[in-house]
Amino acid sequence: MLNDNLWYPTDKIFINGQWKDCHSKNRLPIENPSNGEVIAEISDSCDIDIDEAVNSASNALNNSWGDLTASERGRLLLKLSELVRNRIDNLAIIESFDVGKPLKQAKSDALALARYFEFYGGASDKIMGETIPYLKDYTVYTLREPHGVTGHIIPWNYPMQIIGRTLGASLAMGNACVLKPSEEACLTALAIGQLANEAGFPEGSINIVTGLGEKSGSSLIKHPDINHISFTGSVEIGKKVQTEAAKNLIPVTLELGGKSPQIVFEDANLEKALPFLINAGIQNAGQTCSASSRILVSKKIYPELIEKMSKLYCKLKVAQAIDDKDLGPVISSRQREIITNYLKLSKDLECISEGKFETNLPEKGYYVLPKLFGNVKYSHRLAQEEIFGPVQVVIPFEDEEDAVKIANSTKYGLVASIWTLDGARQMRVAKAIKSGQVFINNYGAGGGVELPFGGKGYSGHGREKGFEALYGFSTLKTVAALHE
Repeated sequence: MLNDNLWYPTDKIFINGQWKDCHSKNRLPIENPSNGEVIAEISDSCDIDIDEAVNSASNALNNSWGDLTASERGRLLLKLSELVRNRIDNLAIIESFDVGKPLKQAKSDALALARYFEFYGGASDKIMGETIPYLKDYTVYTLREPHGVTGHIIPWNYPMQIIGRTLGASLAMGNACVLKPSEEACLTALAIGQLANEAGFPEGSINIVTGLGEKSGSSLIKHPDINHISFTGSVEIGKKVQTEAAKNLIPVTLELGGKSPQIVFEDANLEKALPFLINAGIQNAGQTCSASSRILVSKKIYPELIEKMSKLYCKLKVAQAIDDKDLGPVISSRQREIITNYLKLSKDLECISEGKFETNLPEKGYYVLPKLFGNVKYSHRLAQEEIFGPVQVVIPFEDEEDAVKIANSTKYGLVASIWTLDGARQMRVAKAIKSGQVFINNYGAGGGVELPFGGKGYSGHGREKGFEALYGFSTLKTVAALHE
């Protein structure tokens, strides 16, 4: 792919520091969601390709990559971060065409990618063991060691961000990696191979294979020399990943779906809350695991909030990604159909407001209007199931106890937000919410790379981001030395 000062082949795979043709010779088309046009082709890797990638990673562990010190690994990650920063605009354009993100959102993702590599580059030599007081004649200490070869299966909605937070942490701990991006959006993932070579990463430390999830992804999970799997995606596929990984008794980090609530109490600062309430639901056309698709509102302020949200909602504009409006298209015709089928369940609901399509949208683009539904019962399917589209429901509640009950009523537990000026209530509700992250008077905290991220229940297990991710990509060894 040619994009100013960033060139790499999209129809090859990256193994042992080289671009190679896949053994199957099969190619898969990549569409631009804004107009349905094919913009590239990727390799459809087979078992042989996966085996070569894993063997390459294993060899790197036993040679040049495994010989590096933690600080040397850190310097390579910092160099990779610098190279990403130098290509922010290039990567943003590629991501925008590949995924359908408005340019400003794609640029934000590219900046986050650079920040992840920067954070983990600086953290790589900061992971310490500890000494343990024990019997008089013993010295006991612990060591943090890499798993070995880690497999990374990432989705199509946030390729750059998820590469940064999983690959960065794994490499910092000294693992060698095999990355399998989604077949629907892998162009920026492939770019990492080119940038890794420029940064000077040893051959085999990073390997990138493309292809269908049910083939190449499954082959990666089942490979006997994979020591850890990091998977981000749907609950359905997450269950299959965990089942297959269990056959080889390897650990799995699962970041799955969400039905994240924002709870708005009667004393909330509505003017401050409104942008968060809406943006957290419609960003990336609602195709976000941590999207806030449920707005829980005190009945005391329900009419006021509904009126304010409605006025802002009808101003939202859906356009081609390159036009950089509020929303771009969804990723594919299949995803649009999923969202449309969910909207068919809304016939008994009140649609309070919806956005607008910009004029002259390409006929073959995959566009969906953002919709806001009011006075929804918390048991309704639109309030219980992950839609993965720009659809939000507003649910009124009676009191604090009722709000907590509704917030905890789904199978998910990824993110939640609490809007109240009452400090005691903030602490009570934050503790009562079943969620991996809770934000108070904000949502997302700017997406901080330092903040551990992961869920409960159907939202998965394990943690990404922050130092917790480094612990997840390592094993703990205890050494007990008896004094002679």
